[in-house]
Amino acid sequence: MKSLILGGLIFMSAAITSTVHSEVPIKVGLIGLDTSHAPAFARLLNDKNDPHYFSDAFVVCAYPGGSPDVKASYTRVDQFTAVVEQQYGVKIVDSIQALLKEVDAVILTSVDGRVHLEQARPVIQSQKPIFIDKPLAASYEDAKAVFELAQKHNTPCFSSSSLRFLQELKEALADTMPGEITGCDVFSPCPLEPHHPDLFWYGIHGVELLFTVLGPDCISVRRTHEEETDIVTGIWKDGRIGNFRGIRKGKGGYGAVLYGEKEIRMIQYKSGPLYVNLMQEIIAFFKTGVPPVPPEETLAMFKFMTAADKSKQAGGQAIDIRTPKID
Repeated sequence: MKSLILGGLIFMSAAITSTVHSEVPIKVGLIGLDTSHAPAFARLLNDKNDPHYFSDAFVVCAYPGGSPDVKASYTRVDQFTAVVEQQYGVKIVDSIQALLKEVDAVILTSVDGRVHLEQARPVIQSQKPIFIDKPLAASYEDAKAVFELAQKHNTPCFSSSSLRFLQELKEALADTMPGEITGCDVFSPCPLEPHHPDLFWYGIHGVELLFTVLGPDCISVRRTHEEETDIVTGIWKDGRIGNFRGIRKGKGGYGAVLYGEKEIRMIQYKSGPLYVNLMQEIIAFFKTGVPPVPPEETLAMFKFMTAADKSKQAGGQAIDIRTPKID
């Protein structure tokens, strides 16, 4: 049994064994219909005419949720609920408990990370596998609490941005031609939302790219903040440096520069079905109970993003994140 230790929390990776064992399609429930991800996921699982349709799972019911103080939530929840119900034949229920009676596994897509811990709690207690869409939580402490709860109840749980499974990135990392990766620069849009730490809301996409390339062992974070741009620099335990550029003006997009021993490789998301690779990972996770992203890496990302806010508040000073607690 392998032990994973981060921030004083020990994860026994072999302990979580709950899976969906069935030859029939997995019955999936959606929690949170206030993001475009909800109808996108429902389309992939329920629309047989979609070119990327997955036949081994389908969405049977959904709980709309919604946050009255987040504009991106209360202005869209009714619209997306109607799409999920009318276009993809999903039953709408009035509680998470009602949803749990009808499903094998859960995708939590609520746009507001503050509600994720409480919405995930009954799912985790039911021991049904759960994927929690980004951001896992709106604080490092809540993110840690989600994994502690999953560990306690022996429930498979993971969270990720779809950018982690970007096809261009997968191909670049599988290519041995550049040699060992010695550093990385990434970029993504980074609009801010007042109820979330700055990078949690949208910058998390770029941060996920960075940690996919360099891994979880970041030890120091320094942030330069201006109204239109953020630059966050991390130093990894082995001396490698990674930079995140958060864009709030001008042309946006998602991409990375991988600095290799023999070659510099540039990747950028241009177009195409962004959620297909993620859904493939989610379904495999529901079947096996094995998370494609280990909890310690997700928590390392949250320490990085939390430290970025602390560095901003400290006028750009470097924040050491090797200490067990981030406030």
